Amino acid sequence: MFQFFANLFGYLLELLYNLVNNYGLAIILFTVTIKLILLPLSIKQQRTTKKSAELQEKMKILQFKYKNDPEKLNQEMMKMYKDEKMSPFSGCLTAIIQMLLLLSIFYLVRCPLTYMEKISTDDINKYVNQLQEDGRTVSKAYPEIDVIREYNWLKEKNLEDSNIERINLQMNFLGLDLSKVPQQNMNDYTVYIIPLLYILSSFISIKMTTSMQTKQNSKKEESIIDGTTGKEIEKEESNEMDAVMQTNKMMSWMMPIMSISIAFVAPLGLALYWLISNVLMILERLVLNKVIKD
Repeated sequence: MFQFFANLFGYLLELLYNLVNNYGLAIILFTVTIKLILLPLSIKQQRTTKKSAELQEKMKILQFKYKNDPEKLNQEMMKMYKDEKMSPFSGCLTAIIQMLLLLSIFYLVRCPLTYMEKISTDDINKYVNQLQEDGRTVSKAYPEIDVIREYNWLKEKNLEDSNIERINLQMNFLGLDLSKVPQQNMNDYTVYIIPLLYILSSFISIKMTTSMQTKQNSKKEESIIDGTTGKEIEKEESNEMDAVMQTNKMMSWMMPIMSISIAFVAPLGLALYWLISNVLMILERLVLNKVIKD
């Protein structure tokens, strides 16, 4: 499935590359395009998040009221979601799309000749075999990246090959070689620039999300059913809210940690995509948070 989407995204990336003739600029435009395509989903998710925050109070009351009757609690919660026209699994769609994009883009930047340039496997294997036969370095993880790097040498060997120009991708972007893998070039300080900027943008994004959640929680009014139970609900809510906040904090760090781990063992083009995606997401949240009122 991920290969299918990588192939699909490859058509878009190739189109953009042909317009700007630079891999880095093409990735930036690709990221902006993907964000624009997903903007309606982002707006819906923002509204769902705010709506979910509003439902937390009702949910806490139901949990307290039916804490000794799980079956009734489930019935009442499903009724509440139905009345509010919401699904308890609405947040899963965003997580699925994020994982789909993460792995699909990884496949795309790992094999740009296959998914972007649509060069046949036989031709790619031919170039790889030529490099190996002459003692050139070809990594098992990223053979297509090494083929792109060895364009000049391969051109001399394949002057009659009509496909040879298609491996000549312009990977240099603002002095950075987007074909480099940080793990394989640890003595080159330039390979750390994009990953470090990605880490910084992730930190800003997490702080922003935490700040928004704290602001939403501070706006909640105290839930009081009656004089004898109000304080008990308030106490339970406080304990549960602390647990939820801790869980959310852990979850918010999981994706950046996983992403940066992959970024250090993948070509820099992937880290550039994540960096631009993070910057756009921060701007998107700032704008949507102003437009979509509580």
